[in-house]
Amino acid sequence: MMERAESGQKLYTRMRLWEFPDQFVVEPTDGSSGSALAISRADGSMNLIHEVPECSILRVPKIRTIFGVVGVLKLLAGSYLIVITERECVGSYLGHPIYKVASLKILPCDHSLNNSSAEQKKVEAEFSCLLKLAERTPGLYFSYDTNLTLSVQRLNTLGDESKLLPLWRQAEPRFLWNNYLMEALIDNKLDPFLLPVIQGSFHHFQTAIGRDIIDVTLIARRCTRRNGTRMWRRGADSDGYVANFVETEQVVQMNGFMASFVQVRGSIPFLWEQTVDLTYKPKFEILRAEEAPRVVERHFLDLRKKYGNVLAVDLVNKYQLSYSSLLCHLLLSAWR
Repeated sequence: MMERAESGQKLYTRMRLWEFPDQFVVEPTDGSSGSALAISRADGSMNLIHEVPECSILRVPKIRTIFGVVGVLKLLAGSYLIVITERECVGSYLGHPIYKVASLKILPCDHSLNNSSAEQKKVEAEFSCLLKLAERTPGLYFSYDTNLTLSVQRLNTLGDESKLLPLWRQAEPRFLWNNYLMEALIDNKLDPFLLPVIQGSFHHFQTAIGRDIIDVTLIARRCTRRNGTRMWRRGADSDGYVANFVETEQVVQMNGFMASFVQVRGSIPFLWEQTVDLTYKPKFEILRAEEAPRVVERHFLDLRKKYGNVLAVDLVNKYQLSYSSLLCHLLLSAWR
């Protein structure tokens, strides 16, 4: 039996972050009557509190406005709270506003490092430097009201019970960018703070055909499995998950009707590698060729399970093929 989301369990849309010497306190300021969240700066432990602690001359907090808690990352000797400090409204999706993350802030809960060994401190410092790059992660989008991880086609198949669940429980794990980061919040049952985030792109615009106004949304969702720089992360793993898999959806709304067209793309679905050099078309080498049939079969069985019938287009070494012409061809085929 699924748990129903309580009426008061909507996501907080605006919060105040208090940075005390011993803890961070996240206080809802969007009119919600929920409790504040306190995170220890010593070990990252969490608990809900009814009131923000009092300030004093020796306890003067830094205060800032935030628009979401992305999650908590646990490293070797410390934890790191990740929050959204700036957002930008980029359009609407199914009647709900969609926001792009304009700025992230990573806040260390690493006072426990004081009792760590020199080697642990060195490793943690290296990890902390890498985290600075995460603050500049491009293409992060979120909504407080609708599930961005599912296409309109998938949303249409959700039952009424599923639609009553918190957004994070409706989410498709493959496209949930902060899936791992939310684990500590999930363990503490902090649903109003659990904000699903996707990585990809989002474009929304209106156009006209004659007197009819058409509402168009283009959204791309990047899979969290087997990510990496395109030139260095290639092929599939033994389970059939391919590198740099992206689901792209076009949603068209007109005169009360809605249509969704979904495309997916990814690396060649078998085990292979490629030496990157200065040639225009560097050759690739198939690894463990005897496993290729099984890997390809797993990949397409997974696609069939998630998307139904699939039309596969081979773009290997076809750089001259225009993406726009391919898109038009597929769209025409789908609408016939």
